[in-house]
Amino acid sequence: MKAIRNITLLILAVLLSMPVASAQANGIKNEFNPIQTGVTSLSIAPDARGASMGDLGAATDPDANSQFWNPSKYAFAYSNASVALSYTPWLRKLVNDIFLANLAGYWKIGSQDNQALSASLRYFSFGEVTSNNGVDDITQSLNPYEMSFDIGYSRKLSEKFSMGVVFRYIYSDLGFSDSYAGDQSTGASAFSADISGYFTTYPMVGRSECQWSWGWNISNIGTKVAYNQGEDPAFLPTNLRLGTSFTFPLADYHNLSINLDANKLLVPARPRQVDYDMNTPEGQKDYADALAKWEDMSPFTGIFKSFSDAPGGMKEELREITWSLGAEYSYNNQFFLRAGYFYENEFKGNRQYFAMGAGFSLNVVRLDASYMLATAQSSPLDQTLRFTLSFDMDGLKDLFGRRR
Repeated sequence: MKAIRNITLLILAVLLSMPVASAQANGIKNEFNPIQTGVTSLSIAPDARGASMGDLGAATDPDANSQFWNPSKYAFAYSNASVALSYTPWLRKLVNDIFLANLAGYWKIGSQDNQALSASLRYFSFGEVTSNNGVDDITQSLNPYEMSFDIGYSRKLSEKFSMGVVFRYIYSDLGFSDSYAGDQSTGASAFSADISGYFTTYPMVGRSECQWSWGWNISNIGTKVAYNQGEDPAFLPTNLRLGTSFTFPLADYHNLSINLDANKLLVPARPRQVDYDMNTPEGQKDYADALAKWEDMSPFTGIFKSFSDAPGGMKEELREITWSLGAEYSYNNQFFLRAGYFYENEFKGNRQYFAMGAGFSLNVVRLDASYMLATAQSSPLDQTLRFTLSFDMDGLKDLFGRRR
C-alpha cells in the first residue's frame, strides 16, 4: 500500500469541513458552495495594517505592503524607499506551527518622483505533518509549504492617477517522496500577473483639505497550479479588488480615514453532485461532463465564466462578494489606531470577523500589530495575531548621515 503522497486534500478537507459542518447544522447544505482554488495562502492578508481594518487596502495611503493590496499606490509613496517584514501565526486555535511570513518593499526611481519598483516574498508553512504508510509502520515527516516571489512596476500617468503591474512566480509543495513505493512526488509551479490602478484627489470640505482615493487590483491572473504531477489542476485565486478611502482632518496633527473594499474571486464554481440527479445515468453523465469541462477550462475563460456560472443567478453572484469596512486614526503620522469588519456570505465560506490594531512610528522604524475577533467562537480564525515591522530607507539614510 502506498503512503499518502499529497497532503493537499488532507489539509483542505480539515479546513473546509468546519464551515461545511456549520452549514449543514443550519440546514443550508444545498446552498453552501464556496469557490475552490489552489494556493489559497495567496489570499491571506500579510500585513498588520490592512488586517486591522478588516483586510482592506485597495485605496489606503501607500506603504511598504502595497504590493499585496494595490501596487500602483507605490508611485504616490511619500518616502523614496521602504521595506517591511510581517509575521502571522495562522490557525493558532488549532495548531501552533502554521505561519505566514512576508517580506515586501519598494524603491522610487527616476528624477520626477513618478515611478517605482517593488518586490515581495511570501512563505506559508503548514507546519510539520507525520504520515504512516500503514504496512511497514514506517513514519515520514514533512513540512508542506507554499511560497511566491514577485516584482512590480508602477507609474503615475497624471498628477492624480497611476497604474501598476506585477509578475509573480508561485511554488506549492504539499507532498513528499514515497521512496518505499517507488513514487516521487514533486511540487507544483505557476506564474501569474497583477494589474492595478489608483486615483487620488484632495477636495475641500468646508475649510479642510481632505483626501479621497479610489483603487482597483486584479491579482493572480495566470496559469493553473497542477498538483499530483499534473493530474489535479487547480485555479489560482484570481481576485478583483475595488476600494475607496476618504481621509479628513479632525484637528491639527489628527486625521481619520474611512475605508471600504469589495472583493470577488474570478474563479468559476466547481460543479456539485447535489445539483444533479445522481440516481440516474443521465444525471451522473451530466455531472461528469460538467466536472470535466470545469477541469479543462482555461484560467482566462474562467475569469469571464465566474460572472455567470452561479446556479442561483445574480443572487448567488452577489453572495460571492466579500466586504471590508475599516477606519484608521493617526496622530502626527506617528501613532495609529485602527478597527474594521470583514464579511463573507454564509453560503460562500462564512468568514465574518472584527479586527483591531495599533501602530507606532519613529523616523526610521514603524511597528504595527493587529488582532482578529471572529463572530463565531468556533471559528479557527478567531484570535489571529499579525505583526509588521517597517523600515523607512530615507530615515535610515538621514540617521547614518548625521552620525557621520
